[in-house]
Amino acid sequence: MIGATMHAAGMDNVLLTRVDDRLVHGQVMTSWQKATGANKFMVVDDEVAANDLMKTVLKGVVPSNVKLGVFTVQKAVDRLVKGFKPTDKVIMLVKTPLTILRLSDAGIDFDSLNIGGMGISGSRKTFYQNIACSDEEVDAMRKLIDRGCKITIQIVADDPKKDVAELLK
Repeated sequence: MIGATMHAAGMDNVLLTRVDDRLVHGQVMTSWQKATGANKFMVVDDEVAANDLMKTVLKGVVPSNVKLGVFTVQKAVDRLVKGFKPTDKVIMLVKTPLTILRLSDAGIDFDSLNIGGMGISGSRKTFYQNIACSDEEVDAMRKLIDRGCKITIQIVADDPKKDVAELLK
């Protein structure tokens, strides 16, 4: 299935797809939730989905008027193909562009991707201002751009967007 994408019904409800290694935190809760009117957060991360403590922590920081779902990559593909209720307004959150590439490889089509917080750790080095990426993450972003995904860096909704394709030239 790598490279072949389909229109997943659930993507119609996804208002923002964001890479942020902190997942749910203050900036997401205030700026992005307010800007999009989202009523559901979809966290896609295999490790977090397998960690009951992390799921409890994330649920504890989500406002009571916003639902939170934590999915493995495979369960996220299933949910996106099946779709959401028409009233669901979703922000999808992942820790790394590698997760989006895995979803894309599974056939999910992404028109846009927002890069938020990606801190320096492990093999990550500074990519742009306070955004850090590993070589593997940069390669994943290149592949996503090649597949037609517009990737921008924008920390909060009021910030100007920085086109990642320009940074990769």
